Amino acid sequence: MHTISHYQELVSAHFKALSFDKEPKNLYEPIQYILSLGGKRLRPVLTLMATEVFDADCKKALSAATAVEVFHNFSLIHDDIMDDAPLRRGNETVHEKWNINTGILSGDAMLILAYQFFENYEPKVFRELAKLFSKTALEVCEGQQYDVDFETRDDVTIAEYLKMIEYKTAVLVGAAMKMGAIVAETSEEHANLIYDFGLNLGLAFQLQDDYLDAFGNPETFGKQVGGDIIENKKTYLYLKALEFASADKKEQLLHLFSIQPNDNRDKIASVKEIFNQTGASKATQTAIAEFTSKAFAKLEKMQIGDDKKEILKAFGENLMNRNV
Repeated sequence: MHTISHYQELVSAHFKALSFDKEPKNLYEPIQYILSLGGKRLRPVLTLMATEVFDADCKKALSAATAVEVFHNFSLIHDDIMDDAPLRRGNETVHEKWNINTGILSGDAMLILAYQFFENYEPKVFRELAKLFSKTALEVCEGQQYDVDFETRDDVTIAEYLKMIEYKTAVLVGAAMKMGAIVAETSEEHANLIYDFGLNLGLAFQLQDDYLDAFGNPETFGKQVGGDIIENKKTYLYLKALEFASADKKEQLLHLFSIQPNDNRDKIASVKEIFNQTGASKATQTAIAEFTSKAFAKLEKMQIGDDKKEILKAFGENLMNRNV
């Protein structure tokens, strides 16, 4: 296997060379734009890594990795419209730079383009990739709907929240890794284990994202810090704060999540203070560590070299300790 930085450089060079210079420009320019913003590109890196974990050339997985990243960015364009988000990776969101209709249509085109990348594989591999992709894409939509539903509910449980982030985020991380295993044509057992490794890593990743949304550095996070608080999203932080809060603090938090002030700075500061005072911040960091440990436990069951396990563990540890 190569180093993580090698896969990152390979993915970066691949996307730099990827061109959507086609007509009509108002359909394809937003696609080129969102993909050019870069981001962590976690999922395609994982697809390449997983391919080499099972002794195949990672370049064989570039088409599958591209499909995963194009789909992921499609979902971001639509998510940003639904959230009315002004920034993505520190830049204007597609619907802000163009308009909502363009964002919807360019996103739709990206979903179709993602499927086309699987056409570069032989029928048996194509069938397995497409089957996994369809299942995952539908789960991502289900997760997004749960997320929308939770905004108007006051009785969301921790279990429901974890199911939502599993579908909205973690399944795509798991699928990205399993696609690498499918391209490498490894055993079904190994493919399922690496899916579970990715799934648990994805849960830790999303909880870390929730944490950084509130406590991240605005200069490195790339999104509006406090965005979830402004949107009154029932994140793990919020649900844990309600669970641990005194009656007064609970009432204060419920009130803060029922208002939409013109200036959100005081609201964000007050909510963050409650997250810290109740121990919700610490509980979230503990949960991140627990899901990362679960991912590592799946890794130990794989019949692969210790050097490969160490590379995957290092990747998980870096994700857990990230600040962007």
